[in-house]
Amino acid sequence: MTARQMKLGAFLWATGHHIAAWRHPKAHVTAGIDIDHYIQLARTAEAAKFDMIFCEDAAGLREANVGIASQTSRSIGFEPISLLSALAVQTSRIGLVSTASTSYNEPYGLARAFLSLDHLSGGRAGWNLVTSASPVEAANFGSTGLKPHADRYERAREFAEVVTGLWNGKLDGASGSGHDGQSFSVRDPLDLPRSPQGAPVMVQAGASDVGRDLAARTADVVFTAAQTFEEAKAFYDDLKGRLAAYGREPDDIKIMPGVAPVVAETEAEAREKYEELQALIPDDVGVALLSSYLSISDLWRYPIDGPLPDLPESEGMKSRQALVIEQSRRDGLSIRELARHFAGARGHWRIVGTAAQIADELQARFEGGAADGFNVMPSYFPGELDAFATLVVPELQRHGLFRKEYEGRTLRDQLGLKQPVNCGAA
Repeated sequence: MTARQMKLGAFLWATGHHIAAWRHPKAHVTAGIDIDHYIQLARTAEAAKFDMIFCEDAAGLREANVGIASQTSRSIGFEPISLLSALAVQTSRIGLVSTASTSYNEPYGLARAFLSLDHLSGGRAGWNLVTSASPVEAANFGSTGLKPHADRYERAREFAEVVTGLWNGKLDGASGSGHDGQSFSVRDPLDLPRSPQGAPVMVQAGASDVGRDLAARTADVVFTAAQTFEEAKAFYDDLKGRLAAYGREPDDIKIMPGVAPVVAETEAEAREKYEELQALIPDDVGVALLSSYLSISDLWRYPIDGPLPDLPESEGMKSRQALVIEQSRRDGLSIRELARHFAGARGHWRIVGTAAQIADELQARFEGGAADGFNVMPSYFPGELDAFATLVVPELQRHGLFRKEYEGRTLRDQLGLKQPVNCGAA
């Protein structure tokens, strides 16, 4: 049995991560507003001993230009902190992580909401910090447009400083230690005691240079996207190498790339499952989704069977744009091919095969120093989460790579993370 254990997150997204998941005959089309569906998924992941479930969020309709049916199935859903609060009483060990934007929240209210979830769950909460890169979201908050990338991250840096200060007892205006900064002013401490796990777990996913630096400064867990081992290894080494500048150790951050597995008893069956999903993607939906991640509105004016054109640098998701462009050049993909490939997992690593094949691939990246674990992105729910839990997890356990029982009660216990220092009397 190896001492180092792989970490696993179950990334929940209504009908599933494949853009055509809602069209799959075994998908649950109204999943986004069915609490029993989410309870089932959370219990499946907990029974398989996943470290966490993760719910992303966007304060606006996602992919609003890709057709009403696709848009509706992927945009309707619960506000995630409310959802995870409901799931907290239906589970006992698994971590509960949600996205919340630093662009459209205030740090005091967000810190209070996540600390409340942490107490409700007995120390299992985590916050995925994002800066929001969608003009659709900006339009819902009185903004005149998407703020520049550097400005969003400067606000995020101060935002994280305030939130962690509140959680760790650093901010108390009565003792002269409030916060008065460029974007935020906070006087009072929170009206809750310290977290059962010290503080909620901090998660980030920014892969730009400024995003990596913010993660090195503040994150406990980092989600990322990488197609190849070389890309994953380079990101892993770069981010771990930045920690010393902030007085941190390499194991203070767990790097968990996204992976979209399609698993079956035989490779032929897995390939058939994958091709059935791919056949459900209309070209207009695939190209529209690709356009949204590339921050280009007129991709349709280029020949769909021609190469991706040269694109200006985005003010949106810079790292995801760079990843897509790199893949198109590396693999010589046409716009149609790139759109169909991208639609399956939104730029994340996809593996199609048997449980043994998938476990071997995960093990190679884990033991090769390219990952501390993985954020699992099932193509459709509940089927592909069930398949991973019943086929791949036992294979990982046989390899000695994954737990058979939880290590403790809190999310930090499961992840093997240290508690942050308490600087106040909370």
